[in-house]
Amino acid sequence: MASSKNPEVLIKTSLGDIKVQIYPEKAPVTSGNFLRYVDDGLYDGTSFFRTVTMMNQPNDEVKIEVIQGGQVPKEKEYEPIILERTTLTGLKHLDGVISMGRFKPDSAKSSFFFCIGDQPELDFGGKRNPDGQGFAAFGQVVEGMDVVRAIQVQPHEEQRLTPPIVIHSITMINE
Repeated sequence: MASSKNPEVLIKTSLGDIKVQIYPEKAPVTSGNFLRYVDDGLYDGTSFFRTVTMMNQPNDEVKIEVIQGGQVPKEKEYEPIILERTTLTGLKHLDGVISMGRFKPDSAKSSFFFCIGDQPELDFGGKRNPDGQGFAAFGQVVEGMDVVRAIQVQPHEEQRLTPPIVIHSITMINE
């Protein structure tokens, strides 16, 4: 799936760097949305604020493992984008995949998450979200999964990282 023609971004965090390859050919709307936030510098100074582990979701019948971040202040967020379902893109929520957070279909704005381990319940038809529409995967970690895993095990209260892990910057490293 990886290709040198796909754009790559570098996420600099307080725990280390994560290099991510983005797949605009497979998920053009979602990739374009994410890269717009990157190009405009809106992720700089945000954080990873949520960790979901097997132990901190006692009320969820379907358990997942992810870290979530990149929530831009509401007044700076762009309009929500359409949900590019995994049935359309062919991308699956595998270990290291980056995907957009959402509450309902067509509601994703800035927040994104990384899968830790394979998470098929986040694909179309999965049962993590009651609507079964899944989430929009749009890229893959190519370096720094050790950092993603380190973020997941940081101190937290329920699913909120305490303190959040700072995202110093997200920048394009090739185009």
